[in-house]
Amino acid sequence: MDVPLESSLSPALLRTPEPGRLAGRPLEEWNAAYARVESYFHALRVQNKVLLGQLVLHVLDRALRRAPNEPARSIPQIAAEEMDRVVTEWFAQVLQEPPMGADRMLSTRGRLALLLADMPGKWQDQFLRPGPWPGEFVSAMRAAYLRAGPDFQLSQMTPRPLDLGPITTLTKFSRLPYAKMLAIWIVFVLLLVAIFVFTH
Repeated sequence: MDVPLESSLSPALLRTPEPGRLAGRPLEEWNAAYARVESYFHALRVQNKVLLGQLVLHVLDRALRRAPNEPARSIPQIAAEEMDRVVTEWFAQVLQEPPMGADRMLSTRGRLALLLADMPGKWQDQFLRPGPWPGEFVSAMRAAYLRAGPDFQLSQMTPRPLDLGPITTLTKFSRLPYAKMLAIWIVFVLLLVAIFVFTH
């Protein structure tokens, strides 16, 4: 997707005058990052094109600030991290939950809450917007967040032998049916040979 990023991002951050590069990175990386972030917001059902463009450029602007300090990492990786960070921080503000530590599932449950609260249908313009938000939106998000399910916990399971039920009794004598079938086929073939010999 060819997007004129230079015109949309902070001019102070455009440090490299090299053609075909932005912040010292090839434009192909930026286009790949743009496509990845846009796909993520599409998955959250953000349909408004203007809002979608603003959200993507906001994430890329944050990635652009990090890019010169992290030359070993690709722009799509940095953009994906910034995207998750932006969304998680926003969930923490709307849901009044700590962004890190206490609830590791904040991002996952927050995204589910967005869909349960019908954010794409009713409050698309509130997504990633700083507060204050409409009370009805906050109430719907918090109620949906509570419905999004309990925290998942890791558990230890000890291996147990599999109980296959009655099929195990059939397989104990698995050779016997094959032997019977083979004997029947041999008798049948011998009978056909005998009929052929007697008729010719």
